[in-house]
Amino acid sequence: MKKLFLMMLLAAAVTVSRAQSGSNDQFMTIEVDGFHHTLENSGDDCVLVDVRTPAEYKESHLKGAINIDVKDSLTFMKKAKELLPKEKTVMVYCRTGHRSAMAAGKLAAEGYMVFNLEGGITAWKEAGKETVK
Repeated sequence: MKKLFLMMLLAAAVTVSRAQSGSNDQFMTIEVDGFHHTLENSGDDCVLVDVRTPAEYKESHLKGAINIDVKDSLTFMKKAKELLPKEKTVMVYCRTGHRSAMAAGKLAAEGYMVFNLEGGITAWKEAGKETVK
């Protein structure tokens, strides 16, 4: 029920565009304000994941994000399955949105509900949103 409410809230609050990947129905890419709104209003229903390298994550990241490096193809899904409950919505981002789209596709193929941040942390910062170190 909470996921349904979250989806309805998101649809009403932002313009949602389908991810532009081979499987367009697997996950959604949403713009900065919608991503931020969803994070702020989801309570404990979402898990925020930074899929950049540990060095990039250490430089700055979104508050509350956990780091699972999608470039580490040998362990990405293993770590994701260990850390991400399937009953929660997974919110992913990277630097510009390309790696996170790849990660979102992998996660969605495993049954996760996934939202990808359009433009990544670069767009987030350009919109004046907060990051932490």
